Amino acid sequence: MNHKICVIGLGYVGLPLARLFATKYATVGFDINTKRVEELRKGHDHTLEVEDELLQEVLVNQSPEAGTPGLYCTDHLEDIKGCNVYVVTVPTPVDKHHRPILTPLYKSSETVGKVLKKGDIVVYESTVYPGVTEDECVPVLEKVSGLKFNEDFFVGYSPERINPGDKEHTVEKILKVTSGSTPEIGKIVDDLYKSVITAGTHLAPTIKVAEAAKVIENSQRDINIAFVNELAKIFNLMNIDTHAVLEAAGTKWNFLPFKPGLVGGHCIGVDPYYLAQKAQEVGYHPEILLAGRRLNDSMGKFVASEVVKQMLKRDIHVNHAKVLVLGITFKENCPDVRNTRAIDVVRELQEYDMETVVYDPWAKGEEVKHEYGLEIVSELPDDHFDAIVLTVAHKEFMNLDMSKLKNGNTLVYDVKGVLGGAADARL
Repeated sequence: MNHKICVIGLGYVGLPLARLFATKYATVGFDINTKRVEELRKGHDHTLEVEDELLQEVLVNQSPEAGTPGLYCTDHLEDIKGCNVYVVTVPTPVDKHHRPILTPLYKSSETVGKVLKKGDIVVYESTVYPGVTEDECVPVLEKVSGLKFNEDFFVGYSPERINPGDKEHTVEKILKVTSGSTPEIGKIVDDLYKSVITAGTHLAPTIKVAEAAKVIENSQRDINIAFVNELAKIFNLMNIDTHAVLEAAGTKWNFLPFKPGLVGGHCIGVDPYYLAQKAQEVGYHPEILLAGRRLNDSMGKFVASEVVKQMLKRDIHVNHAKVLVLGITFKENCPDVRNTRAIDVVRELQEYDMETVVYDPWAKGEEVKHEYGLEIVSELPDDHFDAIVLTVAHKEFMNLDMSKLKNGNTLVYDVKGVLGGAADARL
């Protein structure tokens, strides 16, 4: 099969994949965000997932012919009609009640359905609960295209494993799970990914198995982090250093090295709700999954209360205290602010009538303002603070001269446990 690939959605997942495919195949990147497309056509990725030099190496000015490698970015439906493999990489968030939002998948399936031809393959990468690809997406493809599933067109599922901000474990270096709606299509999908993924692939027996494998990956991490977060709460009451305990326990060969902290982002903090939703639909109420989510979602409030306790112990007046919060993204060295739990710490501190200043050299102020209604600063303030709270371990914070920010009795609270002796207290 002479592949011409279309990647639907050019965000943190789609762009790195499209760039990688474009090194060997004619590739079209499609996104409904015109501003995003214009940015990429100029050879720049504001998410910083793809370096400008690598992006510019594969960019072409028009849709390439099958057999000619290159990446053409567009927001026009006409430009993707000639493709025969469509890879959907749109986000799958949850609403305020933690219910899965499948709207981006429905809309993307409608888009693909409008251009779908006989023999085409549609591969979904978005994280979903088992059954979404075949039970929710395929009917949309059939309805819009008028074609018959597994006769006229076929589907596959290959869950994304992108780790935002990680320049070591890039997309081609992470083993990829693949699957197809028939054994033959599974082999084609697997061979396609195997041709660009240097880490190799694992062909799952069914699409549902691949979907389930993805959703439990992050659920497992969520539960493990919830366990150490609970330990932190317990050991705090016992006046025991949690990090010291974990370091000691970590000397055993099979102890898992998880650390306490804030659990956000668009994967670990979301995926368990997808599995929980499906579990409840089939009549099972998941206890461990949801208990882990509740505990991790409570950590922002816990951190803020611990900061207040430590301030009171130091005779720092809490009401109207000036607090510097270091970091607002969901993880270190990454500009992504989606579902960040650092915002919980900020809001809780504000509930105590504290004056908070949020400094993050990675986050974009307009995105934070749009998502959370919060003003941040991108330059370190020239001021003194009653408390400094590190919530994200950006590299810029590792050697920060705290003395310039202190007023003599300033509390330095380290949520991430990375400041060593520079911190007065840590989670």
